[in-house]
Amino acid sequence: MIKLQVTNETGRLRAVVLGIANQNGPAPKAEEAYDPKSLEHILAGTYPVESDMVFEISAFHDVLERYGVKVYRPELIPELNQIFSRDIGFVVDHYFIKANILPDRAEEWQAIEHIVKQITPEDLIEAPEEVHIEGGDVILWNEYLFVGTYTGDDYSSLNTARTNTKGVQFLKEMFPNKIVKEFDLIKSMTNPRKNALHLDCCFQPVGRNKAIIYPGGFRNPTDYLYLRKLFGGENIFTITADEMYEMYSNIFSISEKVIVSERRFDRLNYWLRDQGFHVEEVPYHEIGKQEGLLRCSTLPLYRD
Repeated sequence: MIKLQVTNETGRLRAVVLGIANQNGPAPKAEEAYDPKSLEHILAGTYPVESDMVFEISAFHDVLERYGVKVYRPELIPELNQIFSRDIGFVVDHYFIKANILPDRAEEWQAIEHIVKQITPEDLIEAPEEVHIEGGDVILWNEYLFVGTYTGDDYSSLNTARTNTKGVQFLKEMFPNKIVKEFDLIKSMTNPRKNALHLDCCFQPVGRNKAIIYPGGFRNPTDYLYLRKLFGGENIFTITADEMYEMYSNIFSISEKVIVSERRFDRLNYWLRDQGFHVEEVPYHEIGKQEGLLRCSTLPLYRD
């Protein structure tokens, strides 16, 4: 059986599900795009090709294995995008929660069922159908559970709105001993610089007490001020709209000291090293064209 334990974003990683990019299928048509950044690259003819994405995810895989992490992979379903495993499920403490994702992506769950079957059944939670949650919107920080959501009246018409208020309430009921704090995120189907697809697209903790934040990702400015007070202004790396677009906050921690980051993120990587982190740089720019990066393609199962 697979043991589960995740209480924060930076504990020493021992086991993870990493997405795959093989036989990813053809570039989607414009009307099939789930997010504005993918749409932008589809229309520009710059949507990433499979060989580049396979190369990038292999580089990430190599880093994880070098640190002794047990890496699980989805089963291959041809013609299906299986890169972003974060969305389809997530672990809180010792529970695995199946996310209710976009209906068009339901097959992605089938691809990890061979992993889920190795989890103790009583530790598997399936949310009711009306509860929408994706793993990119759920950030664990010890006693805190940060949850991205969208409260606009047009929720049901936005493909970029992935976690509803019922999802937040569900987590509050499931984890009454945690401080569940929701963040209302900006959404757009047309402008990728004004779209926080998930909470981890505009916020992520690193180390023990630091965070990467895009203040403009929150519909309510007091949400940013909440995080600023919690982490302290001196411990925050503030990113710009362009840096959010490049996915600067979507890096991935192997431990409190080791962070995997995109090799083009010069300003961020310099800051991380200046703060005492060891930065493992990998190429991930092509995968980033789909509005997802390193955190999005991982589903941590166990952290010390």
